[in-house]
Amino acid sequence: MTDGTAVQADFDSLEQAAEWYAVLRGDSATARDSQLWQAWLAGRPENARAWLHIEAVSSKFEPLRPGGRHAAIAGATVARKVTRKGVRKGVLDGASTRRQAVNGLAGVLAAGLAGWIGWRCTPLPGLLLALRSDHHTGTGERSDLRLADGSKVWLNTDTALDVDYQPDARRLSLRAGEILVDTAKDGARRPFFVDTPNGRMQALGTRFTVRLSDAATRLDVFEGAVAVRTATGAALRVEAGQRASFDAGSISSVEPADRAREAWSRGVVLADNVPLAVLVEELGRYRHGHIGVAPEVEGLLVMGVFPAHDPERALAMLERNLPVRVQRTLPWWTTIVAR
Repeated sequence: MTDGTAVQADFDSLEQAAEWYAVLRGDSATARDSQLWQAWLAGRPENARAWLHIEAVSSKFEPLRPGGRHAAIAGATVARKVTRKGVRKGVLDGASTRRQAVNGLAGVLAAGLAGWIGWRCTPLPGLLLALRSDHHTGTGERSDLRLADGSKVWLNTDTALDVDYQPDARRLSLRAGEILVDTAKDGARRPFFVDTPNGRMQALGTRFTVRLSDAATRLDVFEGAVAVRTATGAALRVEAGQRASFDAGSISSVEPADRAREAWSRGVVLADNVPLAVLVEELGRYRHGHIGVAPEVEGLLVMGVFPAHDPERALAMLERNLPVRVQRTLPWWTTIVAR
C-alpha cells in the first residue's frame, strides 16, 4: 500500500499531488497549469515528496506526460504560495522565493533519491524476483501446491517461493509475500524448514502462516508448534494459537494468533473489529494502484468478511455500510473519505 515516500509525505500533499497529476495529464492542460504546478511543488518539501510518490505509483500504469520527472526537479527552482486545493494563485517574493526554491529542491533530493524510489516502486524488482523463484503469484493472485511429501502450501498475493527438498531436509525459502503451510509427516524424518532473510523456522508437525515484509517476518501458528531462530541466533518456540514477529536480531513477545492470516487461503479478507486503515491496507495488497484513507475516518472499526478476489466489491461494501465515500481521483488513485 505505502512505501517510505508515502509515509514521509502528509495526506493532504498526497491528495493534492494526485489532483495535479490529473490536471497535467489532461488534454486541456496549459502552460499556466504547468507553471502553477511547479509553484505548488516548490512550496513545501512535503509536496515534493508526495509528487515523487505519485510518480512512482503512476509509473506502474502509464508514463508521465513529457518532461514529468525532469520538470518536477526543475520546478523546484520556482516558488509560489498555493492554497490547499492547489488553486491557481501565486506570488513571487525575491530572496524569499529563492530560499523556498532551494528548500524545495532540497526536499526533492532528501525525499529518498528519485532513482531508488523508482526502483523500489516499479514492478521490475518483483518481476525479477518472481522469474527467479520456483513458484510465484502476481497482484491479486493466489495459488496452492502439493509438495513431494504431501505437504500443502498456499501462496498469497505477490508471493515468491523456492522449494528445496534434499535427503536430509525439506526447505522452503520465502522471498516475498505470504504463505500458509500444512506440513505432512515424512517417512525419512527430514526436518521441515521455512527460511526468510530474517531467520529460520522449523515446523514441528504443524499448520502456520509466514508473512515477509520489509521490516520483519511474521509467524502465526494454528496447529502444532514452530521453532524460530533469527539470523543472529535468538530463539523461541511458538505454540498453536500464538504469533510472533522477528527480524534478524530479535523476536517479539508472543501474542494470540490472528485467524485473518489464514482466511486469505479461502479467498476472503477477514476484519474482526479492526481500524479501517488496517483493513484497507490489507485489501490494497490484492489490487493495483494506490489506495489511501483520510485521517478523519481511518480509525473507524470494521467487522466483516470481504472478497479478496474482488477488491472493488469490497470497497463498495465499505461505502454501503460505513459513513465513507470512495473517491477515485485517477483510475489507479483511490481515497476513502468521510461521506
